[in-house]
Amino acid sequence: MRYRRIRNKGARYFFTVVTYNRRRFLCCPENVQLLRQAFQWTMQRHPIEINAFVLLPDHLHCIWTLPKDDDNYSTRWRLIKTHFSRHCQDEFADRVSKSRENKQERMFWQRRFWEHAIRDDKDFEKHVEYIYYNPVKHGLTAAPKDWEYSSFHRYVKSGLYDQMWGAGEKMSFDLDIGNE
Repeated sequence: MRYRRIRNKGARYFFTVVTYNRRRFLCCPENVQLLRQAFQWTMQRHPIEINAFVLLPDHLHCIWTLPKDDDNYSTRWRLIKTHFSRHCQDEFADRVSKSRENKQERMFWQRRFWEHAIRDDKDFEKHVEYIYYNPVKHGLTAAPKDWEYSSFHRYVKSGLYDQMWGAGEKMSFDLDIGNE
């Protein structure tokens, strides 16, 4: 069975991208910087608006809005993953990269990614909340405000969220929200 992706020009999409075998290396400072560079390098060639983002040790979630005449998010993810993989100094990946068909991925990323086309404003809001609560869900922090690798802080600065949102409460999400 062949997986079919939804493609809508100019649409918003929620994504989950996971490391190979759930290896926990994304949040070390060198890799955070390298991932930023991979995004910047890719966005110079293929613009996107990043609406929400969270980076965790073994995966990331984000919402993008594509340009109105563009539906090619797959190329963007391929470029981001490839750029990161080519420049990352990770000894485990160097040792085992020969066993992987696509050497560009070099054992850093699971193949593919998960996407969800955002349907409306309510769906967008639910996915943003899922993104910002994710570090709490995984036991990495007690509140979204305490996780540094998140665009939550940008939302707080702009007044869209209160600094204490999600602190001291257990949130649950519908089964159709998020994927990891």
